[in-house]
Amino acid sequence: MYFAIISELRNIETFARDSGIRELPRLRKRYGLGRWRKRKGFARVQLPDGAIREAELHWYEASGIGRYEFKIKRYVD
Repeated sequence: MYFAIISELRNIETFARDSGIRELPRLRKRYGLGRWRKRKGFARVQLPDGAIREAELHWYEASGIGRYEFKIKRYVD
């Protein structure tokens, strides 16, 4: 992860689940079986240069396994 999430995630939405996720075989192989969801939300992040920005984040999540592979999709400020 090349950034740090410094606030709570807000406005969380699920926009893909199980067979709707193209990366599902890779996720299951790497992190384990679970009910995988692709989710998005907003949070403040601190970038490597120290800048703090509001960003839309996407990640994969499965109950009992956790949240993995956060990425910044866009900045909103």
